[in-house]
Amino acid sequence: MAYLLALDQGTSSSRSILFDDKGNIVASAQQEFRQIFPQPGWVEHDPVDIWQSQLATCRQALSKANIPVKQIAALGITNQRETTVVWEKASGKPIFNAIVWQDRRTEAYCDELRAQGYAGMIQKKTGLILDPYFSATKLKWILDTVPNARAQAERGELAFGTVDSWLSWQLSEGKLHVTDVSNASRTMLWNIHQGCWDQELLDCFNIPRAVLPEVHPSSHRYGETTLFGSPIAIAGIAGDQQSALFGQACFKPGMAKNTYGTGCFMLMHTGSDCAVSTNGLISTSACQVGSQPQYAMEGSVFIGGAVVQWLRDGLKAIQHSTDVEELAATVPDSGGVVFVPSFTGLGAPYWVPSAKGAILGLSRGTTVAHIARAALESIAFQSTDLLLAMTRDAVSAISELRVDGGAAANNLLLQFQANLLGIPVIRPKVTETTALGAAYLAGIAVGVFQNTEECAAQWQMERTFLPTMSRDQAGALMQQWEQAIGRVR
Repeated sequence: MAYLLALDQGTSSSRSILFDDKGNIVASAQQEFRQIFPQPGWVEHDPVDIWQSQLATCRQALSKANIPVKQIAALGITNQRETTVVWEKASGKPIFNAIVWQDRRTEAYCDELRAQGYAGMIQKKTGLILDPYFSATKLKWILDTVPNARAQAERGELAFGTVDSWLSWQLSEGKLHVTDVSNASRTMLWNIHQGCWDQELLDCFNIPRAVLPEVHPSSHRYGETTLFGSPIAIAGIAGDQQSALFGQACFKPGMAKNTYGTGCFMLMHTGSDCAVSTNGLISTSACQVGSQPQYAMEGSVFIGGAVVQWLRDGLKAIQHSTDVEELAATVPDSGGVVFVPSFTGLGAPYWVPSAKGAILGLSRGTTVAHIARAALESIAFQSTDLLLAMTRDAVSAISELRVDGGAAANNLLLQFQANLLGIPVIRPKVTETTALGAAYLAGIAVGVFQNTEECAAQWQMERTFLPTMSRDQAGALMQQWEQAIGRVR
């Protein structure tokens, strides 16, 4: 039997999961790492923390599995996207903390670019909406702010990458400076139609070409690592949301998934057509196997499961994130409370970087249980906004929504989601679809799987949530939500 190792590097933790060739989890390990908030709106990670936690979980998972390393056919990497790392090629040392996708420090610069009329050109080439979310403005900030960084970059002494590139560099001990199309498409420097780094975009953001990684298909033999004894091929790389789309076996146009992680990310496959949204969504590269580019339409919610972390750490309402469902279930509804968790601005389909969070509809009868329920419901409301925007774009009818991510274990949330959407919400047996997608990509590259059809045949449903609410009632709740959004905008 062949095994595949998936490195799932997320925003709040690093995980490693070992799969067998039937897509079953054999062993896994997870480790949280430090979140750095230097000032309001700024979010950083120490790249060394990212690497050390990822390496530790790899070793733990391999130790638990207790199988010979030579039986691991390949490893795949999936990662938090847009998060920006810059390091010295000679020493391998980061020159600054990683600036995380949630970070808003380049808001004013994005406003400047918008005022200068660059937003249309950027969106046309990249499929992205000009926003601090993406990597280009973060990279420019580092080069402009860290002493001597720009001169080093011009001399070709620095490497830039999203987290997958940083991990590949570390795994290969400095031999690989690479990324895949799905991660490249999130930098705001990659032309998704021509499939290349775009000189006009590089000039716009004043980025030297020398810092950029090589770009390959998502399923590709990038190189190998020898850190675990026997050599293991590095054969799959994908940004976490595209990887989850792949792991959910959404290979055909019109198939959609929603990942409930730190944020919420809904992607609909659009095949070889790069569909353009007129409703605040973005076009992005989907995982690529072979030479044919693939695309998806995406809506990004910045605060999804992170609102539960805030209930735990900020409000001290619960001890553990898993306690939220039990607390929320002690009340029949939110009691009129609406929670808009725009702690880091509003993402799709609104794109208001300056929006702040708000809890509305409080009364003397409001309890912490009502707030907990409203927090859970906010995740479903925001995701419904995304699906409605996709429907308005009318790229393809969506008949079901496949779901995954940590918060997808929450039955109350998924039932409310089905009620709002009015379509079945389907949870698979393996909810670690982000890691599974990376494993599949690596497996295809080394011949463990012949094609995507073999991967699709392994997908199994665990539970379906059917709508139980009238469309009028769902519409009234959405209207209440939209009024709350209007307040924070």
